[in-house]
Amino acid sequence: MGRGGSYMKIVFFGTPDYVLPVLDALHKAFKPRSLESPIAAVVTQPPKPIGRKQQLEYSPADNWAHKKKIPIFFDPNDIIKNKIQADIGILASYGRIITKDVIDYFPHGILNIHFSLLPELRGAAPIPATLVMGKKDAGVTIFRLDELLDHGQIVLQFTEDIPPEDTTGTLMVRLFVRSAEVLETLIPAYLQGKIKPHEQDHSKATYTREIKKEDAFIPPEFINATLQGLTFKGKWKIDFIRDFEVEPIPEVVERFVRAMQPWPGTWTEVKIMDNGQWLKRRLKILKSHLSQPTTHNPQLVIDEVQLEGKNPVSWKQFQEGYATTTFE
Repeated sequence: MGRGGSYMKIVFFGTPDYVLPVLDALHKAFKPRSLESPIAAVVTQPPKPIGRKQQLEYSPADNWAHKKKIPIFFDPNDIIKNKIQADIGILASYGRIITKDVIDYFPHGILNIHFSLLPELRGAAPIPATLVMGKKDAGVTIFRLDELLDHGQIVLQFTEDIPPEDTTGTLMVRLFVRSAEVLETLIPAYLQGKIKPHEQDHSKATYTREIKKEDAFIPPEFINATLQGLTFKGKWKIDFIRDFEVEPIPEVVERFVRAMQPWPGTWTEVKIMDNGQWLKRRLKILKSHLSQPTTHNPQLVIDEVQLEGKNPVSWKQFQEGYATTTFE
């Protein structure tokens, strides 16, 4: 039974285009015969001014709800103020803190989709961390939200294989599609009390944080070494993963490049010879792969780059344009 009606009602909290498969699945799977959507409201980030003209850009979740004439809110507390009737909240990449008052407003709480096997990799960057760490599969946890960071009771967990070409972007798309499929059967079972949430083992928690542009920097000496299949002596501290450092071997650098796609994009520094002068420039490494190992370790092979202020080009084109280039 739905709150204030005979069928389920859901409030969705989310923002980017990645979450649209979840919205679509909820809308279609739980829509009754009437024309009314099971989505009672969408809570999303407010529009932001973009470009020189500072035109407002609305979030993909906002645009989705607008087309379906579903109420849109930018402040979670407005759900309470407007007395929106719903059984449960579903949260996916929303981007703001939800207070206890809002969580407790829903009879069955709010379920959050998090892309790790909690309590591992709590925080804002579990997918990039999963890729950098070289895990063979990605975890997904659907848990009951509480007021602490990724701390609530676990409702369900599952995993998804990671193929060698996956980036953060491609993996995130696939995980949201899988999560949407899972929610179609999970939500009814959960509301009927057939699934009992259980506590996390908080003593095993590890953490990530939101990635900044500077986190995508690879020291040029690491690039220089890995292009030759060498291991740079020393450790590489990956700052967005708490207490994590690793040897900067070619395999790790290649995984890091994929982890930083589509944003912010791995970058390093190069010296290029231009008109007889050495110039130091930022260089984005957009795509790379590993050579097939023979008797030696695999080497990093750069496929696509972008010099600051220039368009993306293949590594071959870049070398043709800047024949004398050094990573230092």
